[in-house]
Amino acid sequence: MSAVLAALVLLAAPPAAGPGDLAAAWLRDGRIQTRAASRESVTDRTPLGSTWKLFVYAYDVESRAEAPAYHCGTARRAGEEYCCEPGQSVGRDAALARSCALYFEPLRLGIEPAAWRRFWEARTDPTAAWLADLARLRPETSVSVDELLHGLAAVPGVSRSAAFRALLPVQIDGYGQGALRHLGGALRVKTFTWSRPRRPGTSIGGGAGWLVDGTPVWFSARGSSRTVLTRDAEQLAAWLPAPTRGPDDEPCVTVDFFDRYPIRALDRLPSRTAASPGSLRGRYRVLFESGTALVFESGGELRLEFEGARLRIRGQLGLDEYVARVLDREADPGAGEAARALAVVARTWLVQHAAFEGGCFRVADSTRAQRVSPSPATNAARQVSVFTDGIVLGGEDVRYRLEGGGPGVLAWNTALAQAREGRRYDEILSLAFPAATLAALTGERECLRLPDVEAWLARATSRWRRSLSSEDGFEPPEQALTVCGLGHGSPYVDRSRLRVYVRGARSRDERVTLAHEYIHLGFRFHPHGDDEAFVERIARTLEE
Repeated sequence: MSAVLAALVLLAAPPAAGPGDLAAAWLRDGRIQTRAASRESVTDRTPLGSTWKLFVYAYDVESRAEAPAYHCGTARRAGEEYCCEPGQSVGRDAALARSCALYFEPLRLGIEPAAWRRFWEARTDPTAAWLADLARLRPETSVSVDELLHGLAAVPGVSRSAAFRALLPVQIDGYGQGALRHLGGALRVKTFTWSRPRRPGTSIGGGAGWLVDGTPVWFSARGSSRTVLTRDAEQLAAWLPAPTRGPDDEPCVTVDFFDRYPIRALDRLPSRTAASPGSLRGRYRVLFESGTALVFESGGELRLEFEGARLRIRGQLGLDEYVARVLDREADPGAGEAARALAVVARTWLVQHAAFEGGCFRVADSTRAQRVSPSPATNAARQVSVFTDGIVLGGEDVRYRLEGGGPGVLAWNTALAQAREGRRYDEILSLAFPAATLAALTGERECLRLPDVEAWLARATSRWRRSLSSEDGFEPPEQALTVCGLGHGSPYVDRSRLRVYVRGARSRDERVTLAHEYIHLGFRFHPHGDDEAFVERIARTLEE
């Protein structure tokens, strides 16, 4: 008997409402934990179904060689209904979200079994040895739930984060739409529906993937994946552990703390000695010119800086931590569905109104923007923020205030009253913003594409590669680069998403800048990539 089967028998819960055959398992801190609605739902094996695509997706991302988009012909091929309309194409992320098996065919992607085996054997232990055999990567393959969870745990962080972004739309407007009310954005799974081997004519549905903190999860029940997510989402939400944090590569937010309150002094506690410029770690007392004071804590995420003669405190936070600190400062994170609604609004307001520079959103801690707690978020606020991870409102400009709502405004007191009436966070948002819809923050809002510059860069990189091929450490990005317009600040690259932020390619200086940022990417795995003198010298050589 496997560990999962034994645990399911021991931890079987009382039958849930409905068919009562839901089962779930997750892997955390090296231990598999499980729940089952009844003894009927206990199982130690699961078909891969569509979850095999997750592993091909991860291999494709990690090999840095994204295949060409899959093109749907005018004469429909079986399976293309999950990919694209006739005459259109689908890329890697959309193919995963839509479950386009034709995109991920190993033969089409040129995956060699030996290379596949080397890749996964270097990352797995014996509990996931099945994953190294490319021939077993088929939807009908049955593996133990233990093996599947350990296989998901072996997916590297970069490709797991990429999958998070690709799968979020599934939760919001795809098969997982019916579960969004109960599961929020904290669950990122590839859904599957497959026939039940012992019961001809019936099917099981479910999903496998991760919580946003990287915890591998699996669940299944009788019916299709859509049916299971709609019918059993509330039970699943009650079972699954709360994520402990947001994604590894979540967007960052630079906060100018106390923006409208000049600082007279900052003292370290308990010594009451003046704090030195630089990273802040410990407890501090900030004294304002007005004579008021405030005590806060910092774990190094805040810095004391001089701006001329003025003292400034700036912080760089992950987006979920930022939203949680807004909840702590402006509301009550223990207010359940009202707090969840405000978390979505706070995240949306930031994306709509904050500047984006140097790879981070930038915002002032001010009543004109959003007040942000300088201390680490409370556990209650962090749980609310992570539950709504990646969820924003689209189609309407949003604001909020304590009371007195109106068009495009969430009134906190009204949200509290609606929550007490039993309204869920999505209902509260719908009442406050009737023209808006829930949407996924996938990073596209952070990038104003420059197609003309992308086309110029694609032509230029073909000749740059020939010049750079003899340089030690040069590994050209195989994926086409995305070029984003930069409104202000210095040009830079987002290495994890292969994005270049520049102003254009009109002048020679702008073209040298593009070459400069491309070289950073080409040497991102080598010390040359961090040597500014080397990068600038080569860039000017390329564009002589």
